[in-house]
Amino acid sequence: MPDLPDDDHAWLLRERRAIGARLRDARMHRNLTQEEVYLRVPVSRSVYQDIESGQGNPTINTLLRITRVLGMHITDLIR
Repeated sequence: MPDLPDDDHAWLLRERRAIGARLRDARMHRNLTQEEVYLRVPVSRSVYQDIESGQGNPTINTLLRITRVLGMHITDLIR
């Protein structure tokens, strides 16, 4: 497997933050609170907040559940 570039950590953080921002925008567009989303997923409050802030590293299953609650397709996160 090839070595990752030195800026890999920074790149991953930028991408996670972009995904979190898309989730936050979708949630706010639907007038949902973070609590309404994380209770429906279900995940803990801190896990959901970490995902929206780009600090978390959620599983695909968690992202699928969140996007389902938000009425969006997972591909909308990586556009």
